[in-house]
Amino acid sequence: MILVVDVSIAIKWLVAEPGDKLAGALLLNFPATRAPDFVAVEVGNVLWKKVRRAELSVHQAEQALASLPQFFDELFPARRLVGRALQISLEIDHPIYDCLYLACAEENSAKLATVDTRLMNKCANTPFAHYVVFVDRAIDPASLI
Repeated sequence: MILVVDVSIAIKWLVAEPGDKLAGALLLNFPATRAPDFVAVEVGNVLWKKVRRAELSVHQAEQALASLPQFFDELFPARRLVGRALQISLEIDHPIYDCLYLACAEENSAKLATVDTRLMNKCANTPFAHYVVFVDRAIDPASLI
């Protein structure tokens, strides 16, 4: 079973923050995790913000970003997904950045794990709703398999 994760989950694999244990449990329950390669850019941006807020040192941020690829079986080139992501973005009226993850999930016939409530709400009552799984304390990661 393949699981696509967005930046809201990937960052929790790298730094201590609310929900990191549950995000970590996803790794134990899914033999294959994927994302668009753009996830590295988004994770880098979150790490930059955490350094600016003095939540992490520069060294910690650099180490976290360097370790990111080990959590994925495959990172898909965003250029391969961007056309479909634009179509999805226009259909659900949501930023293309998040729709890259939806396009990746669609291409892999996979679920997209997220804690992004805006994305979840935008996908509700659309053909994309079945791809998105909101990861919160009420969900058992094993139930996604």
